[in-house]
Amino acid sequence: MTPEGRKIREHILAVAQASGHGHIPTCFSVVEMLLAVYGTMRHRPAEPRWEERDIFILSKGHAALCHYCTLANYGYFLPENVLKFGAFQSGFGCHADHFKVPGVEMSTGSLGHGIGVAAGMALAFKVAKSGRRVFTLIGDGESNEGSVWEAVMVACNLKLNNLTILFDANNSQTRCLPIANARERFSAFGCDAADVDGHDLKALQRALRGESKGVRALVCHTVKGYGCKTLAEEMFAWHRRSPNAEEYKKLLEELSA
Repeated sequence: MTPEGRKIREHILAVAQASGHGHIPTCFSVVEMLLAVYGTMRHRPAEPRWEERDIFILSKGHAALCHYCTLANYGYFLPENVLKFGAFQSGFGCHADHFKVPGVEMSTGSLGHGIGVAAGMALAFKVAKSGRRVFTLIGDGESNEGSVWEAVMVACNLKLNNLTILFDANNSQTRCLPIANARERFSAFGCDAADVDGHDLKALQRALRGESKGVRALVCHTVKGYGCKTLAEEMFAWHRRSPNAEEYKKLLEELSA
């Protein structure tokens, strides 16, 4: 784990403990993916609506807290602002609001919708002959939604090589309908698909910078709760809860181990 990855996870824990909100394990599984995207794409934290910026859409909206902490890490707003997470009349809702948080390109939370919007944006940039790119992060759970695969089918048919899909394969669906061999499935739809270690920042950055003839799909193999033994081993128990003072101390110690 990189120092930056640990820093963001520590921020997530602090906010979750202070606010009483947060899907911590799912946030921990996507930290390196967000760092890789924001370290690769064109964006200006001081100018969130810069007209030539690339677009990132967090389709798995349950990981909004990780998105906020990543945006704060890159200077979109002060890290302490995120402590308002989930509070009454706070702009930092448990699901991100495009109109309230700088850097958030789409209000998400209803699973399976982000990838369709991402494909539409990528098509718009193609029609405009723009070099802008679109990145979207989807979960293996939300990929049980048929709308995900309909969007993939349309995007591949349109040969949207300016669209990159990051698929969080954190095995959150082991209790219901897991998606086996995700890379093969994306390939079957026509994507330029590859498997990658979702916690290897350098590997992710290399994959994101590579050339693609069509829609790029990166199947990112991750651990739900990565970095904390307790979260990883008890991911279902921790799915939607925040730590008390004693648990917070324990999780920080595990993160630093």
